[in-house]
Amino acid sequence: MPPIHVIGGGLAGSEAAWQIAQAGLDVVLHEMRPVRKTDAHQTDGLAELVCSNSFRSDDSEQNAVGLIHHELRQLNSLIMSCADAHQVPAGSALAVDREGFSAAVTQALESHRGITIERGEIAGLPPEDWSSVIIATGPLTSPALSKAILDKSGEDALAFFDAIAPIVHFDSVDLSKAWFQSRYDKVGPGGTGKDYLNCPLDKDQYDAFIDALIAGDTADFKEWEADTPYFDGCLPIEVMAARGRETLRHGPMKPMGLTNAHNPTVKAYAVVQLRQDNALGTLYNMVGFQTKLKYGAQAEIFKMIPGLENARFARLGGLHRNTFLNSPKVLDDSLRLKADSRLRFAGQITGCEGYVESSSVGCMAGLFAVMEARGQKIVPPPVTTAMGALLGHITGGHITREDGAGKPGSFQPMNVNFGLFPPIEAPTKDETGKRLKGKDKTRAKKLAMTNRAKADFEVWRSKLPVERAAAE
Repeated sequence: MPPIHVIGGGLAGSEAAWQIAQAGLDVVLHEMRPVRKTDAHQTDGLAELVCSNSFRSDDSEQNAVGLIHHELRQLNSLIMSCADAHQVPAGSALAVDREGFSAAVTQALESHRGITIERGEIAGLPPEDWSSVIIATGPLTSPALSKAILDKSGEDALAFFDAIAPIVHFDSVDLSKAWFQSRYDKVGPGGTGKDYLNCPLDKDQYDAFIDALIAGDTADFKEWEADTPYFDGCLPIEVMAARGRETLRHGPMKPMGLTNAHNPTVKAYAVVQLRQDNALGTLYNMVGFQTKLKYGAQAEIFKMIPGLENARFARLGGLHRNTFLNSPKVLDDSLRLKADSRLRFAGQITGCEGYVESSSVGCMAGLFAVMEARGQKIVPPPVTTAMGALLGHITGGHITREDGAGKPGSFQPMNVNFGLFPPIEAPTKDETGKRLKGKDKTRAKKLAMTNRAKADFEVWRSKLPVERAAAE
């Protein structure tokens, strides 16, 4: 059987290659770095995390992201196993030492006997004799390949900006002003309930900070980037500030669930949180502080934050452009390009957003490619599961209609969320017969949804032809 080719060694491509090889098929993984570099990557490691080091919530009962963690673990995901092995404290979230994580993924793939790694750019469409290809080139797809894909699909690419948050040296933070605490003291995987550094601002300090953000000097866009919109889940902090003076207080700078250890009787007006970024605990990233401010402006403005007056930055924020397909129109329900069925897509280029979402789409693409190669019926996960719901968004619709125009609007990238799941009848009373209201009712509904998802996912997983073939 000819090998399956995977183009792109990021999270999605790495997971796809792993699933294929673990099923007993040969795979060639193509990664253009370091032969051709990108504007965002800093190493040639596979599965390098270029933005946050957080895989977000690990709560599989109340959070759709945590649910997708659970599903990936059930499929023996390489990305999740390496994340679990290299986790750093982050409250209720799963965050990783980015260097250790990438090194572990790289080592696992390089040492697998079924995987061949080839370094170099695939400039244009893959050769015709590659009968099965997964393209997982992410937000920084090379121009030549991007153009070839678009020409083949007959569609224009849509693009938006992802913003990168700054990273601070821990020993430059003033701990007489900052304190350790997770929001609501919540303990997450490997955490203690004191996993974030918190920097408090009073109202005057917050107002001055907002004024500086709005007036800050931002990076100029290149001509081809000028009309690129932002993804709402990753807005630059100065863009959020410009939308309203209180926006940040209800977003990344919200003070709820935090008590200043240095002054417990006074409630902070706003709080900046920093999360551990490496296993040594020497680096912390500024949570939600992605930005397009120029470097000089960043250093000046962020040092206005109490506790960061003498901060030293290991990395300042920046922007990179993300490109994705109009997937509901150009891909079929197993992620194949309708115009060329030997090409399958995975990761952010399909219109999913987030590390675990990209990994899960890579996982599905790998499994689908194995089923297809063996002549088996391709069986996607049920729409009641996190993976199935995300696949449904990518391939099944969510194209908005422009008011009065009657023409399709823009397909938008999406993080996994419960809004993508089919409705469910949730309990209305607790075990004592008391009627559920408010937050208790919401929690009961989420738990019912995740319990349904886990049960349906296990039935699907147990019947996967891929696993039976691999076991043989």
